[in-house]
Amino acid sequence: MTVLSSIFFLLSACEQESSTEIQTSDESASVREILELPDHMPTPAVPDFNPLTNAKIQLGRFLFYDEKLSANQAQSCSSCHDQSLAFSDGVAQPLGSTGHQLVRNSQGLANVIYHTTFTWSNNSFLELEDQLNVPIRADNPIELGVTDAKLNEVLLRFEQDEEYLALFAAAFPDEDDTISMNKIIFSLASFVRSMISASSPYDQYLAGDKTALTEQQIAGYQLFNGEKFECFHCHSGINFSSSYRDANTASDATEFPFFNNGLYNVGGDGSYPEEDQGLYDASLDPADKGLFRPQSLRNIELTAPYMHDGSIATLREVIEHYARGGSLTESGVNAGDGKNSPLKSALILGFDATDEEIEAVIAFLESLTDEEFITSPKFSNPFEE
Repeated sequence: MTVLSSIFFLLSACEQESSTEIQTSDESASVREILELPDHMPTPAVPDFNPLTNAKIQLGRFLFYDEKLSANQAQSCSSCHDQSLAFSDGVAQPLGSTGHQLVRNSQGLANVIYHTTFTWSNNSFLELEDQLNVPIRADNPIELGVTDAKLNEVLLRFEQDEEYLALFAAAFPDEDDTISMNKIIFSLASFVRSMISASSPYDQYLAGDKTALTEQQIAGYQLFNGEKFECFHCHSGINFSSSYRDANTASDATEFPFFNNGLYNVGGDGSYPEEDQGLYDASLDPADKGLFRPQSLRNIELTAPYMHDGSIATLREVIEHYARGGSLTESGVNAGDGKNSPLKSALILGFDATDEEIEAVIAFLESLTDEEFITSPKFSNPFEE
């Protein structure tokens, strides 16, 4: 029996016992059970149009790792999102399936279910289903390259695979047997939503184990949340990002934060490198130059290099960037001092920090590394089992 056949057998047995569709009166309990959330993690928001089911998550897991989802069958989602690196890829800017150079660093995927917007700087992608169209379908730059011209060819690969047909039928039992890009995206979104990281030493500390953090890490946590380093203004809450919502967040209270952190000041007017100027590229409002979403810091130790373009190599250099109040690019087409950017956030003031303080903050950030998350079979490559 193949891996796909085995999974389908288990799913079918599960479906006979009880449905995993979230259609009960206790919706929050169903979401928590499917995601296996510990008590300290809030119930996340899940869109009504794509309720979580175990069957969709399983299908999404296979699709995430399958190179058949790229037009030339050269890459999968996992090519830029490696589990051992908390689903980042360890390079500054990856290449697409056809060799196109991308301009943005691959983000880690831990706990993305809690974000209010998706990608580095787009205020219109409010659900994962919106964002997933970009790496799969976009043609400039090409990532997986499933353009209109290639769509039917790619779908046919799955339509001719009996084991995938069974997985799609289990994931979408109330729909016809047609395999569509919509079903692929809904399943991938469900799998990515299941990527909960909540077992780090920091989480163990929150759960009551006061020996889980060292004295240095606790000191770093205090600095992180203090008015000197001021990290918490952009990296707050259980997911360490002010781009946050959960099932209890009121629609009129949801925030969509984007910040210019002084990484660049091209030409002295606050501009960023021409190839990627953040939210400005979508809005064309000059005030939006350099605006990017604050990322979650979960597993940040594993997701180097840092910033939207992967231009900072280490956590120490990141802290030094903020301590300086912006980065200095001394020469070249992007020359400028981000410290003096007229568009830089008022939160980026700079501060004096000792080596001991910097090391303490780094130690705290390392306490957000979740070994269980990066080794869990739930998120691993099913084709290697």
